[in-house]
Amino acid sequence: MKIFHYPCLEDNYAYLIIDEATREAAVVDPVEPEKLVKAAEEHGVQIKLVLTTHHHWDHAGGNEKMKEMIPGIKIYGGSLDKVKGCTDEVENGDKISLGADVNTSNFSHTKGHISYYVTGKEAEDPAVFTGDTLFIAGCGKFFEGTAEQMHQSLCVTLASLPKHTQVYCGHEYTVKNLQFAQTVEPENAKIKQKLSWAQQQRQAGLPTIPSTIEEEMEINPFVRADLPEVQAKVGCGSPVEALGKIRQMKDSWRG
Repeated sequence: MKIFHYPCLEDNYAYLIIDEATREAAVVDPVEPEKLVKAAEEHGVQIKLVLTTHHHWDHAGGNEKMKEMIPGIKIYGGSLDKVKGCTDEVENGDKISLGADVNTSNFSHTKGHISYYVTGKEAEDPAVFTGDTLFIAGCGKFFEGTAEQMHQSLCVTLASLPKHTQVYCGHEYTVKNLQFAQTVEPENAKIKQKLSWAQQQRQAGLPTIPSTIEEEMEINPFVRADLPEVQAKVGCGSPVEALGKIRQMKDSWRG
């Protein structure tokens, strides 16, 4: 399994996942379809399916064009979500296979947002494509859900994945997220190190994806809301309350 990232729009990421045995491919949130189709041609692979994390236009907006460009392509989206161009609705726990060696398990989040957990051969690191649910050192706004649902998604479902799982999110928000994370845990050395690295990456025009589940448990204040020391820092007595408070703090932060 090989994974390639493609910057789209202002700060989005779309992804190409390749099964090397069959040269079949999937794309995640191809909001700029021509870019992904050209990339597939350059890699000599055939796109078989689209994995849509959620219905927002900057993630699902390329689906109809993908159908025009590749007749018969399957476009997956959450069954509770109104995903543009969707041909195959998926529920929590559904599985999708690609080629010989690539398999996907789906996790449903708030109002149908799907994360796709993708595995290849045994020796290869698994990956999770989280759209707007989990960002590097951050999480999505609670537009269509609650603190309880986000806690379940981040601290229970995603945090239970293997620690070496590669995290591929939907946006390049890492520097701002880490700057905010420092205001929650100013003495956290891992956050400081990651911020310095992320700033260097961006100054060089390079991406900050992927991170890993293990790294998110060290630097992401929303995932770390489970920890009593983080709850104490924000004056809360439970993980869900702390997660909600940290989201409120981030929403009003003007860093």
